[in-house]
Amino acid sequence: MNGIEGIDEEGLARLVTRFYGKVRQDPLIGPVFNDAIDDWPEHLEKLAAFWSSLMLTTGRYKGMPMAAHLKHRSRLTPAMFERWLGLWRETTTEEMPAQAAAALQAKANRIAESFKLALMLKLDPAPGHAA
Repeated sequence: MNGIEGIDEEGLARLVTRFYGKVRQDPLIGPVFNDAIDDWPEHLEKLAAFWSSLMLTTGRYKGMPMAAHLKHRSRLTPAMFERWLGLWRETTTEEMPAQAAAALQAKANRIAESFKLALMLKLDPAPGHAA
């Protein structure tokens, strides 16, 4: 289904669970995630579906991740994205075969860049609106 040996539904679920366990404990990014997520088991299922859709083209994920993250724009910094990516590299290397880890890391890097650009973009107020 995916062409990348070592990536399957079970492996992605394990990876997501282990990764977000680290995220939740991290002093830099943990507080933002823990404040934003009310139901971790449900969120982990959603995240596993997200990665399944990306890496296995299953179409299981039906959300809008950018909109969800925009709600937290004021709390996010570039250093947080770097920390997220560092934990992702660490966890994918621990959990996945080398080729699978590299593919997951490359995808995460592209996602992080897109999110950083969108979240850090300072938009001017629309004409006619007070700043």
